[in-house]
Amino acid sequence: MAHTQSGIGIMDKPPQQGPDPQEKVKKSLAQIKNKLIVMSGKGGVGKSSVSVNMSIALANKGYKVGLMDVDIHGPDIPRMLGLEGVLDVTSGQKLAPKKFSDNLAAVSIESLTLNKDDAIIWRGPIKHSAIMQFISDVEWGDLDFLIIDSPPGTGDEPLTVAQLINDAQAVIVTTPQEIALADVRKSINFCKTVNMKVYGIIENMSGFICPHCSETVDIFGSGGGEKTAKDTGITFLGRVPFDPNVVTCGDAGKSFQDEHKDSAVTKAFIEIADKVSEIL
Repeated sequence: MAHTQSGIGIMDKPPQQGPDPQEKVKKSLAQIKNKLIVMSGKGGVGKSSVSVNMSIALANKGYKVGLMDVDIHGPDIPRMLGLEGVLDVTSGQKLAPKKFSDNLAAVSIESLTLNKDDAIIWRGPIKHSAIMQFISDVEWGDLDFLIIDSPPGTGDEPLTVAQLINDAQAVIVTTPQEIALADVRKSINFCKTVNMKVYGIIENMSGFICPHCSETVDIFGSGGGEKTAKDTGITFLGRVPFDPNVVTCGDAGKSFQDEHKDSAVTKAFIEIADKVSEIL
């Protein structure tokens, strides 16, 4: 460690791993049926809220779900799920994911830091090591789905996931406007390059439903994600409308789907979970 601050320091090299880290990764992954990495070509498309709500919708259907936040520099998952405190250690000397419900638990770098406002100043090798440990040193147990929330773009974190989890499939999140769709095509090409299957595309913030007159207003346009999916031969998983309450619930650490059971957003995520569960 070249320099330390309060909390997380600047690191150039990963710490020494224990014996056979790759074997530990394989053993942990063998207990997980399906691995989905949620990606986006650019920031600001609501990727983390999609990861959270897709995980909750699958858990509500009775599946055992793990949510792994590999956005090292901007981890949002614990706050969006209302999870506080650091991770506990099991009797087997592994980290225990934070439980959101009986069927959903999550792990994030934020749950390993005492001060949530410390900057995490890490280079690529240490991020690779951290993600490896999120898989091998966490007691995930038997899961139907591991949902992996990655930072936007095609950098270290999604590349590490592609290298460590060779059967991971990508769910790409976009908004309808053309500038976002151009970045989606980069994500698709990234997946082709690293031999990762793209399971589907989700169009987020697709129309704003007026709470007063129920009319839909296409703030960011509509249909671009579905068209891109059709043009590239990728499954279109669904269109999620824009709802300010998604942000409000995320900031408060509450489940939007529990708070707004009859909303168009909740119905959209239930339909997405139905399509995703077809993997099984």
